Amino acid sequence: MQAIEFQTRVKNGTIEIPERYHGQVGKQVRVILLSEEHPARLNLIDQLLESPLKAKSFKPLSRDEIYDRQVSSR
Repeated sequence: MQAIEFQTRVKNGTIEIPERYHGQVGKQVRVILLSEEHPARLNLIDQLLESPLKAKSFKPLSRDEIYDRQVSSR
């Protein structure tokens, strides 16, 4: 048995073997996963902080706009 090491991303539960290794890999393999991510599932807030949604028209509020909204909503 030979060892081949590479980094990849898991997509829908599938690990893609880089094309350059296709000729070296037989029909049966042993897989050992070393994950760099936290084992616990992230909650929605953590997921959004790690991978924020992109919106073309997004403009963060200024400090004045934030405090103006707090005063106006009372």
